[in-house]
Amino acid sequence: MDERAILHRYKASRWTLVTGILLMFGFFQYEYIANKIMRWDYLIILGVMAVVKVAVRFYFHRTH
Repeated sequence: MDERAILHRYKASRWTLVTGILLMFGFFQYEYIANKIMRWDYLIILGVMAVVKVAVRFYFHRTH
């Protein structure tokens, strides 16, 4: 496999994660401000995504 394909796949998954985190945060804020409802499921998924992202970055930094 070409190295550029791997790099593009890495960048695409990184952008996808960042977009997902921002959208989930936006939905969380909207529900809280508009409806005064604290949606913990959004916040839990947001936290898990952030923790996994940081853990994978530390793992790859340490092993490479």
